[in-house]
Amino acid sequence: MRAAAAVFGALLAGCVSVQLGTEGARHVNLVLADARPAMARRDAPAARALLIQAVPADPLANTRSIAYARSPGAREFYQLASWTEPPLRAITRLLQQRLEARGTAEAVGLLGQPIAGDWLLAIGVEAVYHDVAAEPGTARLVLRAELIDRRARTLAARRTFEAAVPVERADSAAAAAALGRAVADTFDALVPWVEEQLARAASAPRAAVR
Repeated sequence: MRAAAAVFGALLAGCVSVQLGTEGARHVNLVLADARPAMARRDAPAARALLIQAVPADPLANTRSIAYARSPGAREFYQLASWTEPPLRAITRLLQQRLEARGTAEAVGLLGQPIAGDWLLAIGVEAVYHDVAAEPGTARLVLRAELIDRRARTLAARRTFEAAVPVERADSAAAAAALGRAVADTFDALVPWVEEQLARAASAPRAAVR
């Protein structure tokens, strides 16, 4: 009883993590991928250049720990699995690849790369976890996107994109696969939104920069 109470207390404190399901004892590194990276290419780009910036939101999105939740407002971590790279970094890189494949802009780069662009797309990951309140659970991903006109130094548009994808099994590998589908779902909505905002800005008169 004393040992069980100690384990339960550690779980509540977030100091101990468990591996859901029946997996082996070997630690694995899992890739967060875009489940549907290919898109029909545009006839013409919507902008000359577009830069993407990863911005802080959920601190867990900037770690390699894979989070799951048994109850609202609490996070635990898979003990035998990690991301190969933090979700925030992976998602911005995958979004760059998706936008390049789509031809949204003539050039799509990450902020800091030697590309000059009038437009900046700031991406924050507000949630990325395996919700196991009811097993096998749901992969949940929430992205915040802000499109910034760098020349006018103004926020052109802001929107939140959410995806909830059923997980096949209550384990880390299935959670990673479902989160990859959640990435694809959010990108399927985010990319047309970006293009719509760029087209709207192109058709509107631009204010003089002060």
